[in-house]
Amino acid sequence: VLAFLAHFSVAAIDLSEGAEIRIMTMGPGQNEVYSAFGHSAIRVSDVVQGIDVVYNYGIFDFDQPNFYLNFAKGKLLYQLGKSDYQRTLQYYVYFNRFVKEQQLNLSTAQKQQLVDFLEKNYLPENREYLYNYIYDNCATKIQDVLDAVFPNQITYDYSFVKEDKSYRDLMDMYLGQQQWGDVGIDICLALEIDRTAPPKGYLFLPDYVYAAFAKGTISSNGEVVPLVSKSYEVYNATPEPDAASTITPIMVFVILFLIGGLLTHRELKYGLWYKWFDVALFSIVGFVGCLLLLLWVATDHLSQYNFNLLWAIPMHLPVALLLLKSRSGLWLKKYFLVVGVIQVVLIVSWGLLPQDLHQAFIPLALLLAIRSLLLWGRKA
Repeated sequence: VLAFLAHFSVAAIDLSEGAEIRIMTMGPGQNEVYSAFGHSAIRVSDVVQGIDVVYNYGIFDFDQPNFYLNFAKGKLLYQLGKSDYQRTLQYYVYFNRFVKEQQLNLSTAQKQQLVDFLEKNYLPENREYLYNYIYDNCATKIQDVLDAVFPNQITYDYSFVKEDKSYRDLMDMYLGQQQWGDVGIDICLALEIDRTAPPKGYLFLPDYVYAAFAKGTISSNGEVVPLVSKSYEVYNATPEPDAASTITPIMVFVILFLIGGLLTHRELKYGLWYKWFDVALFSIVGFVGCLLLLLWVATDHLSQYNFNLLWAIPMHLPVALLLLKSRSGLWLKKYFLVVGVIQVVLIVSWGLLPQDLHQAFIPLALLLAIRSLLLWGRKA
């Protein structure tokens, strides 16, 4: 969950009694996968002091050392940024993303406490944090900040949780127009995101931050009061046409399956072997498997225990190169027998696995089963 907001520095903030602090919730945008989940930030405004700024925990720097390596390893550093409110608002209006704000029901002293915390957090030595897709992002930081400033004083309302949903289920709700992004998430993020999200876990999504705050309470001046004193709909996004790609993942994999099926039919009928197809198929799938294995063993994020490795088997990559030889050994035939059996079992048990594998890969697994068993049955 990201936003494009610039940094700038101001002097220490000393709020007047009329200052306001609002939680900003920005709607999803379909121009990029990361924007499909929306965004959260904190607005601090004080007309007397001429202050109107937005604190935003969704900033990352492409120029940080080893950016792409850290991204792949799940060790990407994000940071707290600060920008002018009007500039921030114009950005989201430009991209037609709704903007809602909730004014926090805080005393003047509490407002100052919160701003002092944000300002300290904004110091260069403090502003960076280790980003995590679901456990530590721009939305979860909102609750983290308030709980740090007002420990044991806030009660959030989780009545919006009506049924058990996994983190993957919650992500899928926002990816209807990002089908390729959904496939990417489903192949790279593994078993961890299939566990049921606790009520607090929903707050990795900005819409649920808004919901939890709407009826929350806070202790202020010795009494319990509503956490939000007033809500504002600052900008209502206009309806847009469906931006989903016309070329869907399931379409691509079904076409690939049909091509493989046609080639298989011709091979069985005419005694042929389209070796190039098997070499390309198993090389690509094996390469994907190697990447998934690397994510599992070399990263700290959510890619461990990935059941996609049951079809994206890393050994396919070196084995595919052995197919270039004119003759295949007995062990290679046994290899494809084992692979074929694994694919058949995988397809039969697809919906029973603890990890929710994307259905678009079913045609691919079926094709791998057919080609593997065909290679097993071929004469040496």
